[in-house]
Amino acid sequence: MKDNFGREISYLRVSVTQRCNLNCVYCGKSDCAKKETELSPETIEKLVRAFVKCGINKVRITGGEPLVRNDICEITKRIHSIEGVETLALTTNGVYLAQYAKDLKKAGLDSVNISLDSTDGSTYRHLTGADVLRKVLEGIDEAQSAGLSPVKINAVLMKGVNDDGAGELINLAKNRNIDVRFIELMPFSDEGENASLIVTGEEILKEFPFLRPIDYKEGTARYYSADGFKGRIGLINPITQKFCSDCNRIRLLSDGKVKPCLGYDTAFDIMRFIDDEDRLVEEVKNIILKKPAGHSFENKNAGHGLNRTGG
Repeated sequence: MKDNFGREISYLRVSVTQRCNLNCVYCGKSDCAKKETELSPETIEKLVRAFVKCGINKVRITGGEPLVRNDICEITKRIHSIEGVETLALTTNGVYLAQYAKDLKKAGLDSVNISLDSTDGSTYRHLTGADVLRKVLEGIDEAQSAGLSPVKINAVLMKGVNDDGAGELINLAKNRNIDVRFIELMPFSDEGENASLIVTGEEILKEFPFLRPIDYKEGTARYYSADGFKGRIGLINPITQKFCSDCNRIRLLSDGKVKPCLGYDTAFDIMRFIDDEDRLVEEVKNIILKKPAGHSFENKNAGHGLNRTGG
């Protein structure tokens, strides 16, 4: 269905947990998240069914880190079983992906996005607080081996922190059939202002002039490639090139609240309608209509961590 600004809302991001096994510097603290606050697989299925009745056809499972849930394959299978779900994807930090990739594929998962901000071990450890880069790289291998496609790498560059490793990340797309997407840093850190750290999409193109735009568009990314590349480079620029007018997504948080826009604290509780599907569907429709015209990241800190919203 369309919101009040004429945008077709067809993409649901489902955060299944606030918990995470990493502590990334830009994401927000997750050490206070509790397993007891998470929704059961049955409840997640009920909620997603209501969204599908409102026009959702693509679902992405997110977190926190979704693979910390030992029932993640059941959640995946239940969402996959819903008639009307055409695409089912997952975003993960990749630490446990080698363990789960084949079972997730069997459960109905189509594709996976893996957060990876550096291929240098010490930089990765500084960014995430954990020495697990090898496990993430193994997870990428297993995801491709399991037949998940596409496999995408999501990277956030920060000036003076990990921007010197952009070339090595780009080489992943040169040598493998992988999309590497650079996402401009958004203001989620509890530490406040971080505008000086942002590496813009324009700066990446200036540093790597061999990248050329290609006739391919998917979601919010603009894609590029170069001679000899097996994969693609994507640029997602929510700060310098707002794409709110084309936004087609809505978010279900791990506590059952619905967030129409990533850039606002506003969230709507729909759990009181969980046992009345008709009321649940009507409430979802009302929330979609309330989706704001756009975010205002350029003017303020978002005031919440990504572990709460799933990015």
